[in-house]
Amino acid sequence: MNEQSREQQLVSAARDGDMDAFEALVHLYEKRVFALTLRMCGNPEDAAEAAQEAFLAAWQGLAFFRGEASFSTWLYRLVSNACVDLLRRDGRRRASAGPSLDDEELNLDVPDPAPSPQDAAELQELREEIERGLSALSPEHREVLILREIHQLRYDEIADSLSLDVGTVKSRISRARKQLRNFLLKSGNFSPLPASKGTEKEG
Repeated sequence: MNEQSREQQLVSAARDGDMDAFEALVHLYEKRVFALTLRMCGNPEDAAEAAQEAFLAAWQGLAFFRGEASFSTWLYRLVSNACVDLLRRDGRRRASAGPSLDDEELNLDVPDPAPSPQDAAELQELREEIERGLSALSPEHREVLILREIHQLRYDEIADSLSLDVGTVKSRISRARKQLRNFLLKSGNFSPLPASKGTEKEG
C-alpha cells in the first residue's frame, strides 16, 4: 500500500472515531506541523501550543472533512489558523530572534555546500538573520512565505489552505519577499534570493 492510500485509510478510520488511526496521522504529520508552527510562532513553547491546538481542531473537525482538498491542505489550514490566533492573542508579536535554522529541511535559498568553519559561522548568522526577518513580518505575510519557500506548496495549495484566492496569495508572497529582502539589506547580511527552488514558477 502506498503512502497516499494508507493516509486515506487512516483519515477514513479517524473520521469514524478511531483514535489509533488519528494518532497515526499525528505521527505522520507532527514533524511537518511543528516545523511550520515553530517558524510562525518564533519559539518552541508557542509552537507546541499552536501544534496541539491544530491537532485538537483536526480531531474535532474530522467528522466534517469531506475530502474536497487533500488532508494535508486541510491540516495546514488549521495549523495556520492556530498560529495566527496565538500570535494575535493578547496582541503578541514575535520580533526577537527565532530558532536557529540548523535542520536540513529549512534553508530558504541559503546554499549549504560543506562549508569551512568561517563559512559555516557566516551561514548560521545569515540563517538566524532570515529567521529574525521572518519574525518581523506580520503573521499573514509570514505564513504565505513559509508555506511557499520552506514547505514548497504551490500557489493553489496555499490558497486552499488559507481560504484565499490565488491573486491574494501571490500579492502577499511578493510583499513578504520584498519586506524580507529589505530587512536583510538593513542588517548588512543581504544575499539575493534567486528566482529558483520554486520561488517564481507558477503553481
